[in-house]
Amino acid sequence: MTTPGRSRWQSSDGARGDDYDRKWREMAAAGQDPHGEVAFVQRYEPRHVLDAGCGTGRVAIELARRGVHVVGFDLDPAMLDTARTNAPGIRWELADASTVALGERFDLIVMAGNVMIFVEPGTEGEVVGRMAEHLEPQGRWVTGFSLLPGRYDLRTMDAQADAAGFTLEDRFATWDADPVVEDGDYAVSVYRLG
Repeated sequence: MTTPGRSRWQSSDGARGDDYDRKWREMAAAGQDPHGEVAFVQRYEPRHVLDAGCGTGRVAIELARRGVHVVGFDLDPAMLDTARTNAPGIRWELADASTVALGERFDLIVMAGNVMIFVEPGTEGEVVGRMAEHLEPQGRWVTGFSLLPGRYDLRTMDAQADAAGFTLEDRFATWDADPVVEDGDYAVSVYRLG
């Protein structure tokens, strides 16, 4: 069992809270769409979404704005503080993805923002299992992350997903649904439970 604060994210020196959130506001102010993950998720017409590793809540907040019921959890209290400030009406939980137990099931779980490569090394299988436990039958788990040498890889994730009862439904190179390319550096995977 992993305790909060031991993930690669917590060990990184990346921006937190409002500082992290600033880059998305600047992107929107420059006329760029910071909601590619939301558009991708909406193709599946979810009603009840879990934003796993939600950070400052960018994805969850936009989904809620578009009429989807959402819950978000993250390991980083500073990120959640910003999420709570930006959207106090959404349920935000402090939790580790390898031990999370929210007591409800969702029809879709989204993990944007490289969550799977930031979890505590060795807990990835537990994380996959927890995602399966939080899905309705036939629910989808959508996860995207950078493919870095020596880090969590797609073959391992596919095997762990299979063991947790998932079937790979589709895989893309980007949140814009670009086709997967050989030796690509990013992948978005869509798994179906059952």
